[in-house]
Amino acid sequence: MIDIGIADLCVRHAGGADALADLTLFIPAGQFCAVLGASGAGKSTLLRAIGGLVAPSGGRILYDGVPVSRAQRRRIGLIPQDFALSGRASVARNVMAVADIGIARSLAGLYPPADRMRAAHLLAGLGLDEAQLTRRADSLSGGQQQRVAVARALLHRPAIILADEPIASLDPATGEATLALLRDEARSLGATLLCSLHQPELARRFADRIIMLDAGRVVFDGPPAMLDGERTLPRIRAVAR
Repeated sequence: MIDIGIADLCVRHAGGADALADLTLFIPAGQFCAVLGASGAGKSTLLRAIGGLVAPSGGRILYDGVPVSRAQRRRIGLIPQDFALSGRASVARNVMAVADIGIARSLAGLYPPADRMRAAHLLAGLGLDEAQLTRRADSLSGGQQQRVAVARALLHRPAIILADEPIASLDPATGEATLALLRDEARSLGATLLCSLHQPELARRFADRIIMLDAGRVVFDGPPAMLDGERTLPRIRAVAR
């Protein structure tokens, strides 16, 4: 279990505008934190900075009180918006790309039975049957590819899960099932889960905590119960669009 400490975090675009401005947050280990905000509010930048994919312009990000190490980054499960799949590779090879078995065994498809079983279990939970494992990733629909990216992120039982709009390409029922699986897997692993969303109602249902960003700054931070449905949610919906 890993907690995340963020102090005075700034990330600036090349043109000088702030993508994130002076963010200070503490996200305890095992918490499901939903991040809301409009496109361009800084949600993706925040997740990418926590995952080490974006270099801060200022401030610090600490895991368990110390600077992020390479070993800690290997314990992150990342679900990017663009899925980041290898289109010509099979679903199995994409999902098990994070398996620690060496390049030669991976290229030969020699995956441990335990990894194959977990991949099939995760894909089944996401509505994809085991037969999908042999299909090329680029033959799948956008929604199916998104679920493959979710399964890949969860395969190696990460301590931190960073999910950047993981249900954007999914229909409502599948999206809810995917959020439920992310929540349940995170709980079973004791993993910290940060999930950017555009659906305030789903954030209220699934998350332990909601952080809302606007122009790179925190404008709401608290438990879902603090939200007043009649007064607060319309404002959040307006910002989240």
